[in-house]
Amino acid sequence: MGIHGNATCVMNFDSAQGFLIGPPNKGLNCMFTFMNTARIGTALQGLAHTEWGFQNSLTYARDRLQMRALSGPKAPEKAADPIIVHPAVRNMLLTQKAFAEGGRALIYFAAQQVDRAKLAVTDEEKQEAEDLLSLLTPIAKAFLTEVGVESASHGMQVYGGHGYIAEWGMEQNLRDARISTIYEGTTQVQALDLLGRKVLMTQGELLKRFTKKIHKFCQAHEGNAQMEPYVKPLAKLNKEWGDLTLQIGMKAMKDREEVGAAAVDYLMYSGYITLAWLWARQAEVALAKLEAGTSETDFYQAKLKTASFYFGRILPRTRTLAEVMLSGADNLMAMDSEHFSF
Repeated sequence: MGIHGNATCVMNFDSAQGFLIGPPNKGLNCMFTFMNTARIGTALQGLAHTEWGFQNSLTYARDRLQMRALSGPKAPEKAADPIIVHPAVRNMLLTQKAFAEGGRALIYFAAQQVDRAKLAVTDEEKQEAEDLLSLLTPIAKAFLTEVGVESASHGMQVYGGHGYIAEWGMEQNLRDARISTIYEGTTQVQALDLLGRKVLMTQGELLKRFTKKIHKFCQAHEGNAQMEPYVKPLAKLNKEWGDLTLQIGMKAMKDREEVGAAAVDYLMYSGYITLAWLWARQAEVALAKLEAGTSETDFYQAKLKTASFYFGRILPRTRTLAEVMLSGADNLMAMDSEHFSF
């Protein structure tokens, strides 16, 4: 699974002389100055792997002929139908599309907070942007790289056996995507940072500020029939997000292992809700553009259909994650390490 052709190596500094370039015992503080920036960059890498997989597998799915559609031939003049007509292939393509466009919105929103913090007029505005960025950074880094690997895998799967042939580039995309979940702090480390430091150590304050933003968005669309398919499930999950956090926090007061046991599922759960909010915002814009009249009807219709796919087929993953993160640490920690080999 190595990243071939890349200038990576092992460097040993045995017996080397080191020079202190920062204040004593503040090395980690200095490191995180650039580390958090690099985490947004790695999130962007995860997005790039998603987009690469999607663009290439979409092109292939439109050209590759295989079988006939279950509802009848879609290209009767050809020997078989293009595989894009099959539900299983569409599921993989739409998953990639939803993660690519939703992930791009998340990257833009995070970058916007960087600009807001830099250009803030008041200390309050600056702190608000920095706090929001602090919460979103582990979500963006870990979630977008994890779904980047998933999307790269889907892209390769669309190609079938051809996906393993080097000339198509799909196996390289999957291989290169895999390390992004490790770069700049693994998914597991990001999860501990999110749940432990950003949420529980602030008594949920950073999370409350974000969920309040989502709550206000949902409130603004109460009674809007067109937005109901997006706002109704989003509002429910937004409330549950806070409730789950409280439950985990209470359990962690008795056993700190509960934080580590729930963290990864909590992060992915957070990522799915964050993208749901961003997809609801895209749906809001699309509906407004279509109502006002636009020359880009197909573009905005596609946005609405992708949003519906996300809410119908991807967002329900939160149900499993919620159940798992509340199952407790015992099913992970009860077994003695010596018994793993039995």
